[in-house]
Order: sequence, then structure tokens, then C-alpha cells
Amino acid sequence: MKAPDVLTVVEALSRIHEFHDILDARSPGEYSQDRLPRAISAPVLNDAERAEVGTLYRNESGFIAKRVGAAMVARNIAQLLENQFADRPREWRPLIYCWRGGNRSGALATVLSRIGWRVSLLEGGYKAFRHRVIDDLEKLPTTLQFRVIAGRTGCGKSLLLDALAARGAQVLDLEAIARHRGSVLGRMPGEPQPGQRHFETLLWERLSTFDPKQPVFVESESRRIGTCHLPETLTLAIRQAPCAVLEAELDRRSQLLIDQYSHFIEQPDTLDAQLNRLTEVHGRNTIEAWRSLLNDGRFNELVQRLLNEHYDPTYDRSMNRNFTRLHEASVFRLDPTHAAAIDEVATSLLTGVTSES
Repeated sequence: MKAPDVLTVVEALSRIHEFHDILDARSPGEYSQDRLPRAISAPVLNDAERAEVGTLYRNESGFIAKRVGAAMVARNIAQLLENQFADRPREWRPLIYCWRGGNRSGALATVLSRIGWRVSLLEGGYKAFRHRVIDDLEKLPTTLQFRVIAGRTGCGKSLLLDALAARGAQVLDLEAIARHRGSVLGRMPGEPQPGQRHFETLLWERLSTFDPKQPVFVESESRRIGTCHLPETLTLAIRQAPCAVLEAELDRRSQLLIDQYSHFIEQPDTLDAQLNRLTEVHGRNTIEAWRSLLNDGRFNELVQRLLNEHYDPTYDRSMNRNFTRLHEASVFRLDPTHAAAIDEVATSLLTGVTSES
């Protein structure tokens, strides 16, 4: 039997693909808030048990808390061995962590290593990993060459990012990471947004893959995407980057948005509730006029009014205020409902990048 290898967060992340599984020994509630990339939940205490042990520690003593907690941990590890880990082969190599790399991960690592598996333990646990994410999110954006895809709502910015990614370009799709389209109507049906910590981990994971020598294409987002907030360093790096601006006719933009937001047409009550959130900004009369269009099924007219009266003025103010190199931008006019037009702009952008280098 070999004792578990204890790895620093730097060592563990540099070897992350050597491990067959990353085991999060924390409670399911902790796991749901954030976790290491590829981590699976393997709790040695569930949420209720963790709360009970913590109460005993505060109100009784550390000894009683550890004695009661040890019995719970032993039962839960047995359950993991009989179920979740029952099919793991002799060559299995897991990396294990808990909150600080202490009792919970240590107990699980000891049992698994006693069985004969080659086990590694993350020194400092999730807390050490979280510090690494925060530190890297301060540094990584300053090393990257961002290229901003700008343009009013409905011009096909997300479609262009997809086309660039399909051609092998480096793309940071912030809306995909946040699971939100970045506006009051931007919630994606059936897809809850990640919490702020997990959003930052997903950002860190994506930024860590980029080659600093190659451009990174990103959409002109605000500081907040739904409930997720961009780190300050990333926001500043994006806002100081060169821009390419997409322009499209109003009717083409509205058609694209109707196609992309078809769930609102299928569930008009949801859209009605979202429109009501804008009452303070636009006043009751304007909102009632929009709702009348919605109730009459005049979706194209509704979308065009939303663009003219809400989205475009808001977007223009934000862009002019925040993106310092907007005045230098190349402008591309296109029909965003045609894939060939999107592909043509993607080719032009990549050709321009190649000529720069």
C-alpha cells in the first residue's frame, strides 16, 4: 500500500489529464456552487450531515464532532465503494480534494489507497484552487490579444463567433459560458446560469487554453451577463481591444431575433412578464403598446420597436462610452439570416488577422 501523493495546486493542474477521475469529497451543496474542471461529486458527508457536524463542533466539542462525523464518513465511503466506484479497475488513478484538503479528502484518500489504487490528494483543497483561479483571472486577460465583435442586437455576432470557431480561431463565447444572451430577454429556457464562482472557473478554464500569440475573438458584452459578472481585468482588456462592427437592416435583424427567441413566441406570458420589468425605464404607456403588439401576435413589429426604442439606444450609449477603439473599427454590412454572409465576414476577419501577423 502506497500513501496518497500530496500535490500542490500547480502540480495537480499541470497533471490534470493524468487522473482518471477528479473526486470532490465535499457536500453536494458545495459541489454545486463550484468545483475543479472534470470533477465528479463523491461526498463523504452530505449537506445535512455536514451541518450537523458543524453544529456539534460549535456547541459541544471538536472530539464529539469528529467521533460522530467519522461514523458518517465511514458509512458514506462504504456506499461510494459499493456503488460509484464499484467498477473502477486496479489501474484507476483519482485526484481527491475537499474544502481545505483536510479530514474529508484525507479519509477518502486513505481508504482508496489502502485498497491499492494510486491516489493523489490536492494540498489546500478547493480553497487553494479558488485562489489560483482568482490570481489567474487578474493576469491572463492582460496576456491575450482580444478582437471584439461589435454590433447592435440581431446583427449575428454570436453566429459569427461560431463561424470563427469552426475555422479553428480562438473564441471566447461569454454568452455560452454564462448561459445567457446578455439582455433582459436573454435567459435561455431550461438552462440555469452558473453561480458567480463557477462562472469564473469556466472563464478561467477557457482563458487558460488560449495561445497568447494568436487573437481571441469575443463579443462586445457589458460587465454583467444575466446574473454573472465579468472580472474587472477581463472587462478592461476587452474594452481596450480593436473592434469589428457588424451592421444589418432592421428587418433582417428582427427576423433573426424571432428565429433565435422562438421560445418567447411559444410562451408569450413569459415575454409579457419580462416586458413589465422595463416599465420603470420606458413608462407604462410604452410598455402597454408593446404588450398590445404581443397580444395581437404582431411579433415582427414588436421586435422592431424593441430594437428601436430599447436595445439600440442602450447598446449605442454603452459602446460609445466604454469601447475606446470603436472609432477605428472595420465595418461589415451583412444579412445575418444568411449563413454565407456570416461565413464571408469570418473569412475576411481571419484574412485580416493573417495579414497583420
